[in-house]
Amino acid sequence: MDRQVVPDSLLVAGLDEAGRGALAGPVYAAAVILDPTRPIPGLADSKKLSPARREALDSLIRERALAYAVAWSEAAEIDRVNILQASLLAMARAVQALVVVPELVLVDGNHCPEGLPCPVRAVVGGDATEPAISAASILAKVARDAAMCKLDAAWPGYGFAQHKGYPTGLHLSALARWGACPVHRQSYAPVRISTK
Repeated sequence: MDRQVVPDSLLVAGLDEAGRGALAGPVYAAAVILDPTRPIPGLADSKKLSPARREALDSLIRERALAYAVAWSEAAEIDRVNILQASLLAMARAVQALVVVPELVLVDGNHCPEGLPCPVRAVVGGDATEPAISAASILAKVARDAAMCKLDAAWPGYGFAQHKGYPTGLHLSALARWGACPVHRQSYAPVRISTK
C-alpha cells in the first residue's frame, strides 16, 4: 500500500501479532496509535531487534503513543479455531481495547480481522515499513516473551524462557522426553506426534 494514500491527520492504528509459529503458549497481538508530535526513533520489525532494544522501545511506545492495547488467544482457543483465526481474534481484541478509536487500521500481513470499528488494510511486510505496525510488533513480542517466561516457571523442563515455545532442538527434545503440557498447541503436528 502506498503511504501517500494515508493522510498525516488520520488516526491510524498499527496492528501485528507475535507467536504464530510457536508450538506452545498464546498468540499475542498489539494495536498502537502513535502520536506524531512524540516520535519514537528506531522503530523496526521486532524480529530484527535485540531483546534489550525491544524492551527499551516497548517502554517508549507505552510512554509516547496516543493509545495502545495488547490482547491474546490461548493455546486451547488456537486448537479450537486454528492459528490464523486465533491470531485475527487476538488482533480484533487489541483494536477493540484501544481507548482511542482509530480512523484506519493497518495490519501486518495479508489477512484482516473482522468487526473493527473502522476501515482496515493489510500491508505485507508492514512491520518493517509502517512505524505504527512496527510499534505493535514490538509490544506484542515483548508481552508474549514475558508470558512465556511465566509459563517456564509454571512448566519447568521445557525451556519456554529460552525458546519462547518455538520448535527449537531444545524444545523438540523436551517434547520427546516429557510429552506435551497443557499450554502446548495440541493441533500442531510436532505436539501431536509427541503425545502418541
